[in-house]
Amino acid sequence: MMIESMRIWAGLEDEIGEDVGFERGGCFIMAEIEKYLEETAEWLNVARDYQLDTRIVQGRELDGLVEGASKNWVGAMYTESDGRAEPHKAAPAIGRAAQCAGARIFTSCAVRGIERQAGRVSSVVTEHGTILTSNVLCAAGAWTSMFCRSLGISLPQLKARSTVARLGTGPHVLNGNAFDEKPGIRRRKDGGYTIAHGFQQYHPITPSSFRFGLKFLPAWLMEFNKIRFSLGRDLIDELKTSSKWSLDLVSPFEKQRVLNPAPNLSELKKARQAVDRFFPALAGSAIVESWAGMVEVTPDVVPVMCESDLIPGFFIATGYSGHGFGIGPGAGKAAAGMLTNTESGIDLSEFNLKRFFDGSPINPHSSV
Repeated sequence: MMIESMRIWAGLEDEIGEDVGFERGGCFIMAEIEKYLEETAEWLNVARDYQLDTRIVQGRELDGLVEGASKNWVGAMYTESDGRAEPHKAAPAIGRAAQCAGARIFTSCAVRGIERQAGRVSSVVTEHGTILTSNVLCAAGAWTSMFCRSLGISLPQLKARSTVARLGTGPHVLNGNAFDEKPGIRRRKDGGYTIAHGFQQYHPITPSSFRFGLKFLPAWLMEFNKIRFSLGRDLIDELKTSSKWSLDLVSPFEKQRVLNPAPNLSELKKARQAVDRFFPALAGSAIVESWAGMVEVTPDVVPVMCESDLIPGFFIATGYSGHGFGIGPGAGKAAAGMLTNTESGIDLSEFNLKRFFDGSPINPHSSV
């Protein structure tokens, strides 16, 4: 799915006739000590299986790609062919292209639920009316588990909050993305940088944390140093939200239309300090914007893409665990094939929801 997404990204601007900000600049997974480099290098076996150009770079070669890198890191896992795009350009451009191809997009229109006939999907009920259909795709991000629960479908999914900041135009220190346990940084096409505090994420404890806790235990243990837990409004909000609601009344998705959490000021400070330490040339670049977002995560950090066993015609696509934008084109192609029962070239057998309930071992994939 990743490889197909890269192929689609590379030709997307020509296909739709709009700038999506795509550029190949490479991706670096940095290692401060040899142990981390050795652990990271284990992924090279996966890269070889898929004919990726991933390799380990060190010393002078690394410095030629990331300014002054060898002063702070013993090496990095580098995928030269990796790329990036600009979400604020790509998302609306893809939407306009879909409309030109015949799609109808309704904004500010919450879905309240679905109706069934003979057990199968027959319509989607929205706040503005009912849409007759025999197939529907639930791609509701962090709200997918709540929506599925209202239909009697158990979907193990939790949320993690990440804080990000945007630096103004600054000196050229790299032409791609670099990630470490401290700084996370990517260069933008406008000459600025998007930064974060490494892989750090905050999980707001809610009733779902206890409902799915055992399934997430392997992931929590693997990411022990990267996950922080917090108690706050999310706990109260979920306790107050009913698991079911009437389709002719206001739904939870109308009461809160957008998940827009405030950035964590402590994480912003750490991100700023890490960038200034590892990239001194950027110390004078001001933070001009900051934001946070909710990442929806599954127990094995792999998406769920399948048709429900309980409700024929109800399809699910969620749990991209922070990679949704990057692998979006491939995921979209796979979802289209899933909905139309046509071959997409992407095998979705390992993305089935039942893997969390059929006794299969839950082996979380690295957040990398």
